Amino acid sequence: MLQVSEMDTPMTSSIDYGNLMHDAMRALIREVMSQVARDGLPGAHHFFITVDTTHPEMEMADWLRDRYPSEITLVIQNWFDNLQVDENGFAITLNFGNSPEPLYIPLDAISTFVDPSVEFGLRFELTASDDDVDEDDDEAPMLEDAEPEDEPKSGEVVSLDKFRK
Repeated sequence: MLQVSEMDTPMTSSIDYGNLMHDAMRALIREVMSQVARDGLPGAHHFFITVDTTHPEMEMADWLRDRYPSEITLVIQNWFDNLQVDENGFAITLNFGNSPEPLYIPLDAISTFVDPSVEFGLRFELTASDDDVDEDDDEAPMLEDAEPEDEPKSGEVVSLDKFRK
């Protein structure tokens, strides 16, 4: 049985839903990548993952960092190798112009994760540090599914069926 005393719990004035959602979204990406590492990409699934290349734990070749100094969108589809997932991110080798390059992508460096084959996407609103939360910032992270064809007007009530296939 896990016990938490008041001394172990930081005193906060509100629940940090934004960071809780980010943690849950990163756990989802970790689980998806773990399944792909174990079983490969099923069917037509493929990923577009946009990553902050300035993240201190991001590992990539110097020539790639020079070419993509702030962000890079990685495509995980036809060819990838050595996919290994850990608690904080994943290592993968991708092909850049017939040059296989190993990368390490920290989960908290990911700004978007999209699987267009099923019209699924996540977008993180990255700040200088996800740990530095502005108490006045109530903006939650954005979850994106497919973009609707008809954007709802302000104040319009929309059924979720409108967004389903």
